[in-house]
Amino acid sequence: MNTKLTLRLDDNLIESAKAYSAKTGKSVSHIVADLFEIIRNEKLKKDYPLTPAVRSLKGALRGKHIDEKDYKKFLEEKYL
Repeated sequence: MNTKLTLRLDDNLIESAKAYSAKTGKSVSHIVADLFEIIRNEKLKKDYPLTPAVRSLKGALRGKHIDEKDYKKFLEEKYL
């Protein structure tokens, strides 16, 4: 169900939102909904901390340049 929401914003901010809307092809309502979705997801991240296994892997590839070619090579070595 969609419900109407009225926002009071600075004129310049509204014009920027409309310009962005025209550029991206999304309505201002859709852009605002996307923002609210991001905010909701940020809250979810705080409620569910990383498991120890995931935390131990986080950042393991930082600074490495891995691409699809490297992955294919790994699979060939593992299975062939």
